[in-house]
Amino acid sequence: MEVITTDAYLDPDKDKLRQFLEACRDAAEEDQHFKLVSISRSCRHLDPLAVLESIYEPGELHFYLEHPQRNEAIAGAEAVVQGEWSGNDRFAQAKAFAEDVLAHTVAVGDVEAPFSGLHFFGGFTFFPDAKQPAPPPEAQSSGQLPDPDARKTGESDVHFPYTPDDFDGEFAPATLFIPRWQVGRRGSTYTAVANCRVDADADVDALTEKIWAAYQKFLTFNYDQASPTQPRELVRRAEVGAEDGYEKLVAEAVDEIRAELLDKIVLARALDLHFDRPLKPLETLNNLRNRFPTCFSFSLENTSGHSLIGATPERLVRVHDGRLETEALAGSEPRGTTARQDAALARALLESEKDLHEHRVVVEELVSGLAELGIDPDYAKQPELVQLANVQHLRTPISADLPEGLHLLDILKTLHPTPAVGGMPRRQAMERIKGMEPFPRGLYSGLVGWFDHAGNGEFVVAIRSALVREAHARLYAGAGIVSGSEPTKERRETEVKMQALLRAILHGSNSELESHDRQL
Repeated sequence: MEVITTDAYLDPDKDKLRQFLEACRDAAEEDQHFKLVSISRSCRHLDPLAVLESIYEPGELHFYLEHPQRNEAIAGAEAVVQGEWSGNDRFAQAKAFAEDVLAHTVAVGDVEAPFSGLHFFGGFTFFPDAKQPAPPPEAQSSGQLPDPDARKTGESDVHFPYTPDDFDGEFAPATLFIPRWQVGRRGSTYTAVANCRVDADADVDALTEKIWAAYQKFLTFNYDQASPTQPRELVRRAEVGAEDGYEKLVAEAVDEIRAELLDKIVLARALDLHFDRPLKPLETLNNLRNRFPTCFSFSLENTSGHSLIGATPERLVRVHDGRLETEALAGSEPRGTTARQDAALARALLESEKDLHEHRVVVEELVSGLAELGIDPDYAKQPELVQLANVQHLRTPISADLPEGLHLLDILKTLHPTPAVGGMPRRQAMERIKGMEPFPRGLYSGLVGWFDHAGNGEFVVAIRSALVREAHARLYAGAGIVSGSEPTKERRETEVKMQALLRAILHGSNSELESHDRQL
């Protein structure tokens, strides 16, 4: 990547910007390959989520990731270059794509500033396949689906028609894109980035006007006042699969574990919810980031109008200045309603043979995967307790120096999926998940994140999430199943996780929320 650090093209002079873009167009013609221009500027205070809300267009690719407690957030919208892949070599294909783009990139500005310079955003689904096998007929969506005649009678404003397949195959197995507009915040530093593709036949005048207008907007950003959101009503609910199907799957999995066919498997539930008016994913995201400041709030939307939003406590990989960070997160208990009850649940978790075993499986698999890459990590021998607003977990932080030449995508390929979302042995657990769960996982329990031109980046595990499209949402939640798992307790764990998402979507009163909680 070519870097231009001079301020010559950052001064408020449209003619200089036009001259620079003309030079890039000439270079694209000479190389017979487009040039990607990335211009970074520092800004005054910007809230990346508020900026994304203001420029949000349904059906355009967008990305958002925030960790409120760390005071870090980054957003990107609209794609100037993108790629999609599938298969077991999807991470390698994504890496080759990124290397090719960087080889033809010209970056202007201080690329060492936080969240400046060229960034790649995207996601990787749980399975590497483009399409999962269809579930058996008995595993299809159950519960009360919308009545097609309701539109005629005015009984409901829910959008029709709707079929369970609306949420199938919504994301490619691997997606990366470079956004047209990018905004980031780390601490008190704010950065705006404009990216544009310059082809040999590019309209330089049009590109100049677009970039110029963008920076004028970001330098003096005006947050338009939106009208208050009205509470939404949940008008239909449908368990994907039989109402008692999850408990039966857990019992079946426990039998297989006791027969030593598996050591652990993570099984998920899904609920299809239908509301009386279209959902606004970024408003739900704002509720999640406010309620779960120690989690990663995230959103990824594709060109079909599907948004996966959530607040995950689990980071798979962070790379910063040559240092790798990952973590094992497995073993759960709900939070108590009183201090004594909460403390009792925490102690039970820390002393639970079942949960400690489940956690050790994840730690051992992560350490083994890193060893394959020549990494000898540092980690504590005993897990720590992590307490979120609605649930508490066992966690073991793991860190190491990153060997030279090892890319973040190489690490993702080796570690994903961890036993925290898949199981052990990995191949057998993934095959059983395909055969047992009555829905395709898609991006749920996959990876969402970013990496930059310098190899820094962060990917989180897309759990505690909902897939949103118009007035419909599919909520996901899973639980780790080992030999000591009890079907009723595991279902209750998924309910606690789903309630947090439902509350963020509804914006309703406590009484309304309690009524909907009981429906889960």
